[in-house]
Amino acid sequence: MQMPAPKMDQKPLVEPFFDAQSNTISYVVKDPDSNACAVVDAVMDLDYAAGRISFDSADRMIAYITGNDLTLEWIIETHVHADHLSGAPYIQQKLGGKIGIGEQIKDVQETFGKVFNEGTEFERDGSQFDALFRDGDTYSIGTLDCFALHTPGHTPACMVHVMGDAAFAGDTLFMPDGGSARADFPGGDAGQLFDSITRVLSLPDALRLFVCHDYGPGGRAIAWETTVAEQKAENIHVGGDASREAFVKLREERDAQLAMPKLIIPALQVNMRAGDVPKDESGNMVLKVPINQL
Repeated sequence: MQMPAPKMDQKPLVEPFFDAQSNTISYVVKDPDSNACAVVDAVMDLDYAAGRISFDSADRMIAYITGNDLTLEWIIETHVHADHLSGAPYIQQKLGGKIGIGEQIKDVQETFGKVFNEGTEFERDGSQFDALFRDGDTYSIGTLDCFALHTPGHTPACMVHVMGDAAFAGDTLFMPDGGSARADFPGGDAGQLFDSITRVLSLPDALRLFVCHDYGPGGRAIAWETTVAEQKAENIHVGGDASREAFVKLREERDAQLAMPKLIIPALQVNMRAGDVPKDESGNMVLKVPINQL
């Protein structure tokens, strides 16, 4: 499908929120011509060892939105995160807005519904979300023109969301010195990831790119904003004249050496439910630990 063209004359205000536990950057994105805003990739805090959840990260975003008299219209998940739990339903309860994710969430739910031995009561149709985006779908935040771009490879449901002259890359791309995300989770594919990145890098050079994670390679300060031009020139995995074959070889060799994210087991169970924690028959929040399944 041909992509819509980014509205480069629309320049949203982007406010980042860094979560040190998961190295996640969440965002509040404000329409430049109204008080409408969106939240991208919100975090819910989890003390895994103690089995306790809290909402300090989400509360910081809520305080920013309310303190600036903004109206929340969208709560966007770029994909089903494996390294943090989503704060989307908590923020929605406080401020409203619609929770949206890529329609391939159905594939993720089918895969991990089996891994976690979910019963028939777990719907695998994406109905836990308010909106399921297809490739090229357009939507608005106030007067800000936005569209969703399907970018599979890290997960089947990954999407890059373009909002005016800003794009939110999820885990499709990191900062140029960080390269790209792994592609070895169930449903991931290094070749698909290269194709998705190539598609993102066909967008205008001046488009601002905001990443979902940063780990400060080489000890540099945490960063989150780059551009298409910088990625094309400097990305250590796909920049310059990097070939698909070389990328796949590099990615697969690197992935084989990576440990699983520390929060992958709780994160997948929660995030495939749009941020809701599963409950037992008594209504108590519980998490499963599948053995030798990942």
